[in-house]
Amino acid sequence: MAAMICTPAFGAGAQETNAVQADKGGYNLFNPTPDKYMREISPDRPDKTDSPFTVDAGHFQLELDYANFTYDAPTAAHGNLKTEDYQLAPMNVKVGALNNVDFQLVFQPYQWQRVEDRTTGMVENDSGFGDITPRAKVNLIGNDGGFFALALIPFLKIPTAQDHLGNGAVEGGVGVPYAFDVRNWDVGFQTTVSINQDVVSSGYHAEIADSVSIGHAVIGALEYHVEFFSSVSTQQDSDWVGTFDTWFTYQFNKNLVLDGGIYIGVTKAADDWHPWVGMTWRY
Repeated sequence: MAAMICTPAFGAGAQETNAVQADKGGYNLFNPTPDKYMREISPDRPDKTDSPFTVDAGHFQLELDYANFTYDAPTAAHGNLKTEDYQLAPMNVKVGALNNVDFQLVFQPYQWQRVEDRTTGMVENDSGFGDITPRAKVNLIGNDGGFFALALIPFLKIPTAQDHLGNGAVEGGVGVPYAFDVRNWDVGFQTTVSINQDVVSSGYHAEIADSVSIGHAVIGALEYHVEFFSSVSTQQDSDWVGTFDTWFTYQFNKNLVLDGGIYIGVTKAADDWHPWVGMTWRY
């Protein structure tokens, strides 16, 4: 998820930016990028549109929700199930390996889920540790300047979830986030192809997700963002998932961004709503 805080340099400063970019090629995990050459902070949260910009080499970035809640009302599309899901401190821990490559680890330290079957009256409560998803981000263009930025994010979900909180399957895919430098606006897009296990069998199917995220400063360091997210599955009899997402971010300083907002389901197959509060901190 990406709050598009980073604004790549272009235009009159392009020559200077190119020089800095060439100098930064020698930095790595064990030879960190000096503070004066670091990019503006650009998280992969809180929206579903990741940032195409990597964490600078030799630096760490922590992105997390303090807490979040997901609610889905019982409908025919969801098997007449009422679902409530709480997550405590789900996070993405990142480290910059090279100037254009970072490694990430996404996981949920604690999750509690309550599912009520309105047809039978049965209630199931599950809690514990969630799945782990290692990711890597490779920026292909525009990391340190230019009108356009593009990256690849391959990922692999490892089924570590406890107490039936996951589906127990290894799943993965690749995301392709890209962004345009539009003056006074944050504009990001992403297409993600995932290979996920079928709901009713051990087979696998593809899912294709697309999103667009737009943000603008409200006053000072406070920004307002909106996003539309769509996911389509190739699994038979699956339904389209669509959400409208909206949130505020506040950049407290160059290394700390606070955020809060909500995902709102706009299709029957989507969760009804998902509020959160969180932050991004860089070191």
